[in-house]
Amino acid sequence: MEQAFIQSPLGVTKIEGNADGIASISVLNSNEKLTDLVPAILEDAVYQLNEYFEGKRQQFDLKLNPVGTDFQQRVWKALADIPYGKTVSYLELSKTLGDVKAIRAVAAANGKNPLWIVVPCHRVIGSDGSLTGYAGGLHRKKWLLEHESPVKQQSLF
Repeated sequence: MEQAFIQSPLGVTKIEGNADGIASISVLNSNEKLTDLVPAILEDAVYQLNEYFEGKRQQFDLKLNPVGTDFQQRVWKALADIPYGKTVSYLELSKTLGDVKAIRAVAAANGKNPLWIVVPCHRVIGSDGSLTGYAGGLHRKKWLLEHESPVKQQSLF
């Protein structure tokens, strides 16, 4: 498994993958040494993530290979269908998957998403619109949703 550590606006991002695809992308709460030479197999992921942060990319086109249970894979696939700039509630996501009673299991699978940003778990919010739970920290979730918002808040000062 190849890996790279790159700088993003939200901290050091770790990317792991091989010829089978990208297995994980995560933001770290530590200052890992940045990668000097990105492995060729990860170059496209780095390029597309940089485009996303620059506001030039709304969809990713990467070969993905996350490891998870069948249920987790179903949830992650549903997450990938949430459009850029849109949000859904955990309840809506559970309904999409066909079982409103599975809301806690859906939330747990959402929290285990190994592909930060590319599989947009940050687009899932509470039914009341609150920014509930986010493995990367609520400050990052808020930043990502603002970054994707079609209406940019301008400073008055």
